[in-house]
Order: sequence, then structure tokens, then C-alpha cells
Amino acid sequence: MSLGFGSKARIGHLYPSGGQCDFEVQMMAPEGVQFLATRMPFSRTSLESDHAVVADIESHAALLADAAVDLIAMNCTAASMAVGADVINERIWHASGIPSVTTTDAVMAALHAVGANRIALLTPYPQEVMAMEIDFLRRHDIQVLNELAYPCSTPVEQGRLPPEHWLDLAGRLDLRDVDTLLISCAGIQVGAVIDEIERMGKPVITSNQALLWHCLKTLALRDRPAGYGALLRGEFG
Repeated sequence: MSLGFGSKARIGHLYPSGGQCDFEVQMMAPEGVQFLATRMPFSRTSLESDHAVVADIESHAALLADAAVDLIAMNCTAASMAVGADVINERIWHASGIPSVTTTDAVMAALHAVGANRIALLTPYPQEVMAMEIDFLRRHDIQVLNELAYPCSTPVEQGRLPPEHWLDLAGRLDLRDVDTLLISCAGIQVGAVIDEIERMGKPVITSNQALLWHCLKTLALRDRPAGYGALLRGEFG
């Protein structure tokens, strides 16, 4: 007999309003783990939007508290890097009384788990956001050796690109001297091709994949779904 939604865990999902890919974490999630989404205002891809998206995060977190979720996941990579994961998590806790994680927490934990110090970075970000992320990673002892951006001006534009688009771009990166390929953005369709990209020879971390992995670990759930890369299969803990 199949397990019902939420029978193992209910996770509140704070997600940008213009984003198209909140389905990815549920698609990859083990049976019995349910994501319940609340949207945060975000319609343009920019550093200004990254800061503005959390302006009223307390209200959004309080709405998820009404659903009696076990954990809240704030899922926007660039925004949580730009604003600061600790700041966001503290605000969510004070507003809801529910523990939380951000995509930045998840990505950094995943990079640590795979032992990544020298990475390639693939994103849909404009230059100002890409530069912010590279600087953030550098300050956390992660060196970006190779980078490639396919700049999109809106999250709608990001989300409409098919998974094969990112597979093709990953194939253009020089991965010989890197530990890991980080594909950064919670708003792109890439989960379906993670295994195929990993056949190029390096572990692949994506924002939605890392977020799910980190949520499962935070909730002490042992489920490790196959089909979405070595990280989620449990090869790195």
C-alpha cells in the first residue's frame, strides 16, 4: 500500500512567485514527503529582487505554519546568498516557531559533503548575480575555476528552458580540474538530467536536489531517491 502525502514529513516551501520549477523538489522527493508551497514576490532576476523577495518573509512563513509543517525551506539560491541564510532562518523562526533551512545552507552542505573546493559553476543569472555568487563561494573557500551563464531576465524565462538545455551547456564546461559541477538556481528544470550530466565524470549539485537532500538529513529521514545524482542516492552521506 502506498504512503499518503505527508505521512513521513510535511515541508513548507517558500518559493519565488515567478518561479516555474517548484515541482522539482516534489518530483524528486521520496514517497510520504510532501512539499507545501507559499510564494514570495519575485518577477525579475536581479540583485535588487534577491533582496526584495524576503521583505515580508515573516508573513509567508506564518502562512506555512498554518499547515503545521515540520520544516520550512526557503528556496532561492541567489537571494539566500545575498541576504544571508542565518538572517533568513532567524526571521522565519521568530515568525513561525518552525525550524528552517535555505538553499544556501543546502548547497554549502552538499559541497562540503562531496569534498568540493574547486568547482565549475553553471547558472541562468545575469552578470551581477553571478559575480555575487562567485564572491560568496570564494569567501567560503570554494574556488570557481570555470563558469558559464545563460542570462535570463525573469524567472519565467529561466523555468521554460528544457532540461536538455542545461545538459548541453554542461557539456561545454571544462571539468578536468574541478571537483564538482554546481548548477545554481532553484528556478530551472535540471533534475531529470542530473544522472546524465554526471556521466561526464564529476558529481553534480543542483539547487533543488541539494535542498531536498538537506531537508531529508535535517529531518533524519533515511530515504535516498535514485535517479537524481550521486548526492541524493546517498553516496556522500
